[in-house]
Amino acid sequence: MLRLRRRDAGDLALMRVDRMERDASVVDFTSRLLTGLVRTENMAALRQALPEALPWITFLPAEEVDTLLSELVETARGAVALDNLAPIAVLLTQWRHSAEIYADPALLAVLTREPEGDLGPVPVPEGAE
Repeated sequence: MLRLRRRDAGDLALMRVDRMERDASVVDFTSRLLTGLVRTENMAALRQALPEALPWITFLPAEEVDTLLSELVETARGAVALDNLAPIAVLLTQWRHSAEIYADPALLAVLTREPEGDLGPVPVPEGAE
């Protein structure tokens, strides 16, 4: 793989097509394996192994971990079908931010406080149509 560093934009990577196809087949296999594990009685084993891959899930409530697993499997299957792994990265980033909130009791209290936690509709910015 060749990395092209650019001053005015993000770096680019140039790789052989056969490597890209191998990488895609590994991701496809992994997403199918996760799907199979989630759909069988192996959910407990998967939940037990997940902290190795995502240590920050320690801060998520148990029901949120189940939701994360479900969303991860669905997103991985869709991303592989599109040959675009970006949705998986976005999903993991969103869940990591959720874990950061759960890890901070003061922040969690502010964000979950009702009704003061909801400041209502956001006005349209000036100059926007």
